[in-house]
Amino acid sequence: MSEYIATVLDTTGIQSYIFGSNRLRENIGASYLVAQATTQWVEDALQKLGKPFYFPQEEQQPEAKPHIEDGGLAAEVIYAGGGNTVLLFQAIDDAKHFTRILSSRILQEAPGLNIVVAHQSFDWKQNILREVIDNLIKNELDSKKQQRIPSVPLLGLGVTASCNSTQLVAIGYSDEFGAPKDDSYLVSREVKYKLKEVNPANEKLRKFFKDVVPEIYEFPLRYDNLGRTRDESSYIAVVHADGNSMGDRFKEHCKNISDNREYIIEMRKLSWSVNRIGIGALKAVVNKIVISIIPDSQEAYIQSVDSQGLVIDKILLKEELKDGQKVIYLPFRPLVYGGDDVTFVCDGRLGLTLAALFLQEFEKEAVDGKLLTACAGISIVKSHYPFSRAYNISESLCRNAKKLVRESGGNFSALDWHIAASGLLGSISEIRQREYYVNEGKLFMRPLRLWGHEGQWQNWDDFSQVVTEFNTGDDWRGRRNKVIALREVLRAGSEATKQFLNAYRLSHLPYFQNSSVDDLATQGWVDGDNNQRVCGYFDAIEAMEFYLPLVGTEA
Repeated sequence: MSEYIATVLDTTGIQSYIFGSNRLRENIGASYLVAQATTQWVEDALQKLGKPFYFPQEEQQPEAKPHIEDGGLAAEVIYAGGGNTVLLFQAIDDAKHFTRILSSRILQEAPGLNIVVAHQSFDWKQNILREVIDNLIKNELDSKKQQRIPSVPLLGLGVTASCNSTQLVAIGYSDEFGAPKDDSYLVSREVKYKLKEVNPANEKLRKFFKDVVPEIYEFPLRYDNLGRTRDESSYIAVVHADGNSMGDRFKEHCKNISDNREYIIEMRKLSWSVNRIGIGALKAVVNKIVISIIPDSQEAYIQSVDSQGLVIDKILLKEELKDGQKVIYLPFRPLVYGGDDVTFVCDGRLGLTLAALFLQEFEKEAVDGKLLTACAGISIVKSHYPFSRAYNISESLCRNAKKLVRESGGNFSALDWHIAASGLLGSISEIRQREYYVNEGKLFMRPLRLWGHEGQWQNWDDFSQVVTEFNTGDDWRGRRNKVIALREVLRAGSEATKQFLNAYRLSHLPYFQNSSVDDLATQGWVDGDNNQRVCGYFDAIEAMEFYLPLVGTEA
């Protein structure tokens, strides 16, 4: 028999499902449910079919048997994760039965999460599986997403109470489902199941990072535990990173493969490699945080120093007693991880540093002889700012960075960010048009390349050195009023900047090492693309309080 059924399932609306709440516990539980629905629950549903199947594991070889074309299997998973799963079935009835089992579980245990499933029959000997799956994803799946009629939940009858997070009908209080009693609030059925998954999600996270996180440290379950500075407002950073042109990378990798089994093997190899590299990059970030912590007997903190050992600032870490043992909360929490799509939250002063570090680690290893690259968007907001809005901003910033890569025709990593000292009104482009344009040109130079090249001065490498110079350089250290004055002078343009330098008897501003234009250091402004003037220093001054280099990451 050579007739098979290809099945693709994808989750929809996961951004609002995961990031729609301001409570970290709910974000954690939601992210875990999305991962479970496309991995473990897929395997469980196949088991409930009661027929032989094969679900490949990363610790196995991608070509490991059994294979569905050899007979004896009712189903085989090609790959699973990242919010979608691709499977093969011997019979359409089994494919539909599997879908009913999985859908029923999602409705019961992950209310609010939606999946879309598409099936297509094909002949193993005559059809190319790569083309079948591409058609399913591009046409069938996208068409079903467009045609799907969203459910309209019943918001209550008579006198009912509303969930604090979803505004749906409340069924109880959060502390009934695992939340602490000092944070009790009304929850809906959707939030109930998110909260119930927090402990399994935490166990999975600790398992991932057990080789880099000692037992004394824990990942926080509240945004207030991400770190703070005494008597100052607290900020969090929402970092969204995504691999560059990964869809094209997978197509390119498999474009000349016509043998269906070889295609399956190569898809597993590539997806497992990307997942391993993504996890490895996150582990490097977590390890950098851990080795930067000073677990003092009075209080644990991260002390940031420059390359000369001068102290820039320190982040106090939240500590608690649990079962008589002291635990220290890391100022960092991954929400979505595995593969090239990563979202994490951290103390606002670490967002830029950790995002750049993740990108640096992500592109260290080659796949198919080519480096993987990625882009990141960093939204730095006050800790109680609407989280869904902060995430949307970070996603938009990531798209900005990707646009830079695409329009430059290169294969490099890039990052963009926004620091919101107050509220955010409008899109990123609207905010920048309103707040970052003056008579001379644009005040911002973002997004930035990760690495500098000759003449490419708009890069993270140079930028971080300039920020460090403003923080600890001989001409600027301890002279915050002087730096603030420069920020306002830059708004007035290059002539005002030259007068400022003369008044303070400075020959130049901090150098961008990859700049070949003298005007940048002596006027603060330079000609950019499309004959538009660009300020090179406003971003650096704005970021001074939100860039803390860790051990081994200083400029």
